[in-house]
Amino acid sequence: MSGHSKWANIKHKKAKADAQRGQTFSKLTKEIVMAARRGGGNLEFNLRLKTAVQRAREANIPMDTITRAIKKGTGELEGVNYEELTYEGYGPGGVAMMVDVVTDNRNRAASEIRYIFSKHGGNMAEAGAVAWMFDKMGYICIDREDYPQLGEDEVLALALEAGANDVKTSDENFELFCGQDEVESIRTFLMSKGIKPSVAEVTMVPKTTVKLDESQAEKMLRLMDALEAHDDVQKVYANFDIPEEILERLAVE
Repeated sequence: MSGHSKWANIKHKKAKADAQRGQTFSKLTKEIVMAARRGGGNLEFNLRLKTAVQRAREANIPMDTITRAIKKGTGELEGVNYEELTYEGYGPGGVAMMVDVVTDNRNRAASEIRYIFSKHGGNMAEAGAVAWMFDKMGYICIDREDYPQLGEDEVLALALEAGANDVKTSDENFELFCGQDEVESIRTFLMSKGIKPSVAEVTMVPKTTVKLDESQAEKMLRLMDALEAHDDVQKVYANFDIPEEILERLAVE
């Protein structure tokens, strides 16, 4: 889980810069469209949509833009015919990777994702080749810097009361793991206690990790960045394990 956790935390720190580039707006709008298409436009009965709207509001996306995206998803407004796809592959050092995509052209998306893998020392794989290496679960991260008063025992008690399955503690974060349907209820519970998680999402957590040296790590992070920069890519999951000092240094270069 270390690869996911470290990378998720670094990506969160870079989120404001991503939003300023406008890319986050496009990705979040697509997620709202797909969430509404899959589960309807009522936030109370569609937790995926509720989460997407919350993330959009946090990124300062205007409410009228959010409303239009929901209506496009439910068919009340005409919109682009998006479809959701997941590509699997391997990165440098044999790292297992999964790439969630929302696209209006699956042939173009497949070709471009394959090119990105190839360019950065990886390769695409057949469906199912690496999916078994990940568990789909809820992931909630609390930044310790934001809540220096919180102790491990207090967080553990709150996590158990909220319904989390596991808690991991590091110098920087408290990480809660839960069932994929429990993310919103746990996030709401923590908010009621005055704690706002820095990350609250359904994610793919690797069962095992692959340790990378500095050269492999540099290539791996370039591949992650290139995939996440693609307009159609929503999420990238990988089972790398990179020493924290290397990860921190390479991620900000």
